[in-house]
Amino acid sequence: MQRHVDNARAVVKFLSTHAAVESVAYPELESHPDRALAQRLLPRGCGAVFSFNLKGSRAAGRAFVEALRVFSHLANVGDAKSLVIHPASTTHFRVPDDELVAAGITQGTIRLSVGLEDPTDLLEDLAQALKRAQKVG
Repeated sequence: MQRHVDNARAVVKFLSTHAAVESVAYPELESHPDRALAQRLLPRGCGAVFSFNLKGSRAAGRAFVEALRVFSHLANVGDAKSLVIHPASTTHFRVPDDELVAAGITQGTIRLSVGLEDPTDLLEDLAQALKRAQKVG
């Protein structure tokens, strides 16, 4: 589990500073409203499942997911391998935009379940997929 947490932290750090990322929702971030609670309840780490908002359209979200090579496009969570899902084009594709927003999902919301792969491989995969998504906008 510690490897999951360590890898998630590396991914969160990377995404938090990337120009193509609007926001990251991870309770260990200082900007997260539940940070103090997470520190108290989860002293060893906040796990490896979180979401972030990609800048751009629904098409950019799809392009991001399709460009990934290390992350697998599956709706599961908590696997040994890293997983990704773009709710606006998969699990919630029939939901009207206003209802997506009410549920906290944007056109660019991406959910990751970070696995046990080498963190360098994960970051390189995310970097090339973010580059691809930026081209779509």
